[in-house]
Amino acid sequence: MTLFAQKSSSISSPNKQIILKVTVAENGSLSYQVSYKNKTIIEPSTLGFALKRPEIMLNKFQLIGVDSSSVDETWKPVWGEVSSIRNNYKQLIVKVKDKSKFENLLNIVFRVFDDGVGFRYEFPQETAIKHFIIKDELTQFNLAGNHKTFWIPGDYDTNEYLYNTTKLSEIDALKAAKKETDIAFQAVIGANTVQTPLMMKTADGVYINIHEAALLNYPAMNITLDKATFTFTSHLVPDAVGNKAYLQAPFQTPWRTIVVSDKATEILSSKLILNLNEPSKITDVSWIKPQKFIGMWWEMHVGKSNWYLEGGKHGANTENVKKYIDYAAKHGFDGVLVEGWNEGWEDWFGNWKENVFDFVTPYSDYNIDELTAYAKAKGIKIIMHHETSGSATNYERHFDKAYKFMQDHNMNTVKTGYVGRIIPRGEHHDSQWMVNHYQRVAEKTAEYKIMVEAHEPVHPTGLHRTYPNWLANEAARGNEFNNAPNLGLVPEHETILPFTRLMGGPMDYTPGFFHFQLNQYDASRSTRVKTTLAKQLALYVTMYSPLQMAGDFPENFDKHLDAFQFIKDVPVDWDDTKVLEAEPGDFITIARKQKGKENWFIGAITDENARTTTLKLDFLEENTRYEAIIYQDAADADWKTKPEAYKIEKKIVTKKDILNLSLAKGGGCAISLMKM
Repeated sequence: MTLFAQKSSSISSPNKQIILKVTVAENGSLSYQVSYKNKTIIEPSTLGFALKRPEIMLNKFQLIGVDSSSVDETWKPVWGEVSSIRNNYKQLIVKVKDKSKFENLLNIVFRVFDDGVGFRYEFPQETAIKHFIIKDELTQFNLAGNHKTFWIPGDYDTNEYLYNTTKLSEIDALKAAKKETDIAFQAVIGANTVQTPLMMKTADGVYINIHEAALLNYPAMNITLDKATFTFTSHLVPDAVGNKAYLQAPFQTPWRTIVVSDKATEILSSKLILNLNEPSKITDVSWIKPQKFIGMWWEMHVGKSNWYLEGGKHGANTENVKKYIDYAAKHGFDGVLVEGWNEGWEDWFGNWKENVFDFVTPYSDYNIDELTAYAKAKGIKIIMHHETSGSATNYERHFDKAYKFMQDHNMNTVKTGYVGRIIPRGEHHDSQWMVNHYQRVAEKTAEYKIMVEAHEPVHPTGLHRTYPNWLANEAARGNEFNNAPNLGLVPEHETILPFTRLMGGPMDYTPGFFHFQLNQYDASRSTRVKTTLAKQLALYVTMYSPLQMAGDFPENFDKHLDAFQFIKDVPVDWDDTKVLEAEPGDFITIARKQKGKENWFIGAITDENARTTTLKLDFLEENTRYEAIIYQDAADADWKTKPEAYKIEKKIVTKKDILNLSLAKGGGCAISLMKM
């Protein structure tokens, strides 16, 4: 640490490649800047708050003191992409007193890692004002150029958009959102506001990712761009009356994160966000198990059946669900998700009622006791589905009854959903109240030893470290959108998500589709899955989640049982991960080592362009032979014309071998490497 005469402090990353400088100017302005390998990444960017109560600005400060320290430790996640994570950083705490009449104390804590910077505000117990309302957070990210950017519109209620790729100067969120007219309840903020995680690439090849970590008791952060200066300013999601957050000292905000590297592969390998979250609050984690499952859900999306009882096409009936249980047991899956099992689906969407679902009353044709016994005898868990229809207050009133009901029926995993406007009325999906709700769900399910994954939630921020029973989230446009007219996925989508949405945590993307023209049961449907079959297999490796679903239904898998074998074999928990090559929007290749075993699995995907790639297997163990089973696009495969064309090749390989792969348009390749 160096203390300058102009009241500036600087600190470097452990490897000296990132330098952070914090300055309190003579006029009291507090700013930070970041450089990487002698290149400015973040120009001087101001920090502070506007308070509504009391109505003051916290943007002029007097420097009180500066503390520095360092940490180098290793911790083991309950589950994850690697078996251990190094947490190595230099810390700088800048202590200031604001120049208003209240003279509030405020600490800004900076942590500089080899792969980026995290910082947050802390209001200590000793601060003058104990209770306050945030009007705005004034955090800036002043970028050093007009970078290439992968973005979605800023929105208070949904992040289920396709990504746009433009220069910063070309961002137009309103125009982009108008193309997404079928997204319900969108609340786009403005033309220049985008969501995080935000991925950028500079003209000289430096990758920058902006997000947040440990989002607790605070609204989600969007960021608004000043195109004249390429400066983003934080934009917090408001509540029903426009306030951003209600706080009481002592309090600390979420971390603002900047991940940086000149290698795209290192962005995907970063554990900075996880390192900024607190360790697990769950002492006994023995019951938390990653899992692979199939679901009685896709047939409703493609018109084979319905969620609701009326009309004679109800999917969640006893005999139909037994078929799924049989299939899961036959092929070694852990569970079966069942949607549409409970009363209320006839009157659930868009009515903003508080008591549509009670989460314990099955439809008359769904014998839950019989199915519980049947599944248990087969070694299968039924996965509960709790769609709240946006009524979070109603769901909270039913927490204990609903989770006890799950326990009584041998269920230990729940998929929650928040489609619709949030009740209490006026709240947004990403507001402080809802952020607290998601935390309450994680804590309450943990009391009942239940694992949870959420759909339509706030963007993840690494909280699966603190609550490891919170296995995954949707929080982005997933595979279910393939059946949405005008909203389907595009081939580049899966090459962008790992650099954006997945920076915050695992996603329930529901890969594994083997039938691509979605008119099997409704000839009028023109929607389709825009990948090849081989790419669907590769997604199990490139789209990380400890909760992986085989998205299609059994009769489609049965047509390609040789390819289905990869889905049966691929694990959901890992000891090691190697990002072999990557470029956002273009391609990703990842290798992962199976938890507790010596087997490796590789996934390679591309965008709408065909490509060839050469993979060195030098990460494999010395003097060891592996049986490689290569599931790849056939020579004539193409996501438009022949998505189901694939070939399977077997060979013996060692770490000295090199694999030459050809990926079709919208294609991919999946490889299992089984130690012999």
